[in-house]
Amino acid sequence: MSAKPTIACAKNGPLLVTGLETLVRIGDGTVYETKEKIALCRCGDSKNKPFCDGTHASAGFNDEKDPDRVADAREDYVGKEVTIHDNRGICAHAGFCTDGLPSVFLYGKEPWIDPDGAAADEIIKTVKSCPSGALSYSVDGVEHRDHDDDPKILVAPNGPFAIKGGVELEGVEWGEGASREHYDLCRCGDSKNKPFCDGSHWNSKFDQD
Repeated sequence: MSAKPTIACAKNGPLLVTGLETLVRIGDGTVYETKEKIALCRCGDSKNKPFCDGTHASAGFNDEKDPDRVADAREDYVGKEVTIHDNRGICAHAGFCTDGLPSVFLYGKEPWIDPDGAAADEIIKTVKSCPSGALSYSVDGVEHRDHDDDPKILVAPNGPFAIKGGVELEGVEWGEGASREHYDLCRCGDSKNKPFCDGSHWNSKFDQD
């Protein structure tokens, strides 16, 4: 297989993945068989998830971005030791930040980030857990955005495809400050920011089975 996997978004169709070796389901560790080229469902209606079975055509799947989506804009929250960078427009709402460090990531409040709300090492650890790439951080003026990981696609239960290790996503519009090393791709079909996940699977009660 190719040393550098790639993903292309078929118009109103699946994710066309080339050269991927690792496709695994988070939680139960199911390892899916891969080939040099595979098609992954992103309409949410395939009977063979996570793979495409062609249902997108009859389901009328549309992969256009919604003009009413959360605006693409990055904000910087400057602290004494750490500056946290955040773009709500590319957030997948996994909740790792608000659940993991609520003293810094203040759910339902504005401003919603307090960069001095915890020790620097705790903040860094939590920011690194962000799967969508919406969060990054800077220390001493140096931004840290990407991770050192092998190329893989993880299938989140009833959630998105979590892309790791710099799998190249071709021909898309990236958000300001977005990581191209790790990001989440919608597979429920309801995101307003396709091909990226925006957390809509929570509201649509997406069922991968």
